[in-house]
Amino acid sequence: MAEVPYFISHNKAIEIAIATPLRLGSERVSIDQAHGRVLSEDLTSKVDDPPFDNSAMDGFAFIHEDSLTPPKTLQIIQTIQAGESSATQALQRGQATRIMTGAPMPPGATSILPIERCDVNEANTTVTLLEPGRPHFIRKRGENLERGTIALVRGSNLTPAKIGLCATMGWPEVPVFKRAKIGIISTGDELKFPGEDLEAHQIYESNSFGLAGLVEWMGHEAVRYQSVADSMDTLRQALDKATSECDLVLTSGGVSMGEWDYVRKIMEEEGDVHFWRVKIRPGSPPLFGTWNGTPLFGLPGNPASSHVVFRILVAPYLRSCMAGGGPKEHHLRVQLADDLKGDVKCLALRRIKVDLSGEIPLAYSTGPQGSGNLNSIAQADALTLLSPGQASNKGDWCNAMLL
Repeated sequence: MAEVPYFISHNKAIEIAIATPLRLGSERVSIDQAHGRVLSEDLTSKVDDPPFDNSAMDGFAFIHEDSLTPPKTLQIIQTIQAGESSATQALQRGQATRIMTGAPMPPGATSILPIERCDVNEANTTVTLLEPGRPHFIRKRGENLERGTIALVRGSNLTPAKIGLCATMGWPEVPVFKRAKIGIISTGDELKFPGEDLEAHQIYESNSFGLAGLVEWMGHEAVRYQSVADSMDTLRQALDKATSECDLVLTSGGVSMGEWDYVRKIMEEEGDVHFWRVKIRPGSPPLFGTWNGTPLFGLPGNPASSHVVFRILVAPYLRSCMAGGGPKEHHLRVQLADDLKGDVKCLALRRIKVDLSGEIPLAYSTGPQGSGNLNSIAQADALTLLSPGQASNKGDWCNAMLL
């Protein structure tokens, strides 16, 4: 049996995980239902955009040379509105067309002047141009997109602007990656559902709720299962059920080196472990592998650690499964305004608040940084990306990942 990679770098862990990707498949959805989804194919424009030369202003269209020596009075021969379908007259020298924004340019017109830079006589028969015309106020056919151009590539997040672009290109439906069903199982004898009576040494289970929110933030469907007591038999049953119903499983707790860390034990004995332990702080115990052929991330049980590991390992994995799509990581350089604890061997992911009000971004600690302190990440704007051994005292600079 091959040796399981142990205590590996963050980048190596991602590399190993993405070698066992989710096969999400594709589906077509209406653009009304496509907000936040990820394109599974390139999209080409079905039309030129704009599809015809049109005016960018309410004003008058004319032959540019007629406006070079203002003021210049021209005869108004017609009015063209947006959506005009009737034939329009071709312009001659000395003539002008009243035109609305988006209306097609009349034949022969080469310039536009906005209405506020014109004087129209009371009879609406002539217009006096007070300035030279503006040829650039004409939007040319295909200047934004030409028919057949790839405008949105596979893996694009369909933001509101991109949904609008889909409509502009003539797509009433778009191909998107199917949402993954991601099962979430918390483990531990001490866990109780929020609101239930707590007995001695019990705590409220919180990880599955936070992880479900992160799954939905990534654009997928979270399936929360009832927390599992520390028992090989009950854990086996839970894993069998979750992997039969879901595309990916996240467990919380039971992955460290203790006698009751049953997720690690059952995966080693009956599953397939691809790596265990990663050089990150907090959250070094995670594992990745498969159970019944279904990918599984074993996350730490400490609440701050489970959240951090999702952000640093699970989120990149899910992006890779959608051709890079999904919510992006945004990084920035910050100067530390407090002393923070780095790590000699590990990437240190300390929880910080970032103050952007001054000349430089300042990073403040969110308080005690223990892996069980969920408040430290609830208050955080970002995580530090302190490389192993990197200085982390007040005044030092480091990279940070916005949350």
